[in-house]
Amino acid sequence: MSSAPDFRGTIARAFAPASVGNIGVGFDVLGHVIDGPRDIAHVRRIDAPEVRIESIFGDVDGADRLPLKAADNTAGRALQSLREALSLPFGFALTLEKGIPLGSGLGGSAASCVAALVAANALLDAPLSREALYPFALDGESVASGARHGDNVAPMLLGGVTLSTADRALALDVPDWLHAVVVHPAQVLETRRSRAVLAEPYALHDVVAHSTHLALFLTGLQRGDRALIREGLHDVLVEPRRAKLIPGFDAVKAAALAHDALGASISGGGPSVFAWFDSRAAADRAAPAMRAGFTATGIEAQAYVSPVAGPRADLLDGDAI
Repeated sequence: MSSAPDFRGTIARAFAPASVGNIGVGFDVLGHVIDGPRDIAHVRRIDAPEVRIESIFGDVDGADRLPLKAADNTAGRALQSLREALSLPFGFALTLEKGIPLGSGLGGSAASCVAALVAANALLDAPLSREALYPFALDGESVASGARHGDNVAPMLLGGVTLSTADRALALDVPDWLHAVVVHPAQVLETRRSRAVLAEPYALHDVVAHSTHLALFLTGLQRGDRALIREGLHDVLVEPRRAKLIPGFDAVKAAALAHDALGASISGGGPSVFAWFDSRAAADRAAPAMRAGFTATGIEAQAYVSPVAGPRADLLDGDAI
């Protein structure tokens, strides 16, 4: 009897988790992942020297309208960038399973490209480090947002909280007691629209105040100091302009602060809202009240509770198959 062909090393599946971009005070440079919704990429190594998207599906509105042309898709563009940089003689066929709502502020476009990169990386003859995948993820993310920013792709690649620059991503220490509540309303807010409201110049005193808050926040995170995190987690630049795009935002934030949140703000470009708490119990108590801030305006919403030190993107089934 002939044995079945060995396809090990030609097919891989990987997931990437949802994320909280910016974390309020770190516009385009800070982010963290949550244990919640995720995207899954199915990648197959093919002989043809191209990137081919075979299908996109999932239980999120609009998944069937995402572009199948690789250059116009975040995951497809990321794999094209990988192929070009490494001069690979082979290509990839990709299927995306969308689990993160589109236009949610939860990093859905970033998750697709990171999941695809992690799966494709497992199929390379010499897989790259997570840090080495970062530039390709930036290329993919730029398709959706029009800018190369790593606040979503970096934490997905490395896990937990990250600081990202134009050319590298750094994982930051995260106290294990930190937990997040992320509330996603049944609304869509496109990244390009939420970025457009930031175009006008800022006053110098607001920039100085924001820099102060960022420094306090990062110091508090490094020291595990609740008081410093609370003092620093206050966005005076981006949130005031974007909040008006999110019906119910003020009520959701007020509910979080009433339940002793260390701080609360907009997740990524919105409309999702996040808050940090100093224990899982506190986060669990706050989640229903935060969700009610949206439902009181007639908007359905879903709340997720997660450690701030959430999981990084990884292979499913433990390895490439």
